Amino acid sequence: MQIGVAYSEAGQQIWLNIEVPDEATVREAIHKSGILKSFPTIDLETQKVGVFGRLVKLDAPLKPGDRIEIYRAITCDPQTVPRRDGVGGEEDE
Repeated sequence: MQIGVAYSEAGQQIWLNIEVPDEATVREAIHKSGILKSFPTIDLETQKVGVFGRLVKLDAPLKPGDRIEIYRAITCDPQTVPRRDGVGGEEDE
């Protein structure tokens, strides 16, 4: 069956369509896709994965046409994020 594997990081994204056996799991499909070699920073033990935006476990079975998404942690630079009023314990005078 054919499924997709998608991953994105700053400035680079990839979406692969691959063939996997009918009984393939999310983990097996990710490994078969080769995406872990292209993005060695992916850590399946800590990063979440989903199918069509819905979180799933690595041993979840796949259906034809599924799109596996590997999520990365959201990070931001505190210097570039605007402060909201009342955040940080300071009060308006």
